[in-house]
Amino acid sequence: MKTQALLPILLLCVLLLQAQGGSYNQKKKKQLSPEIKECEKRAKIYLCTFPCTHHRQCQANTICCSTFCGNVCMNIL
Repeated sequence: MKTQALLPILLLCVLLLQAQGGSYNQKKKKQLSPEIKECEKRAKIYLCTFPCTHHRQCQANTICCSTFCGNVCMNIL
């Protein structure tokens, strides 16, 4: 009897963890700085190693924008 109840409880725990993860991602997107917008181009994976929080942290001809891996400095040219 105990082993039969273990599987549904485990499944319920997994579903609850996934539901909480979805709400966290939505909250995170709402907390973006108003000056940081989504990138117009898709970022290359190597750019994920250059995180930023403001445009001032980026070098010349780059801006801080939001991508799939967080905020990164991307070339505007």
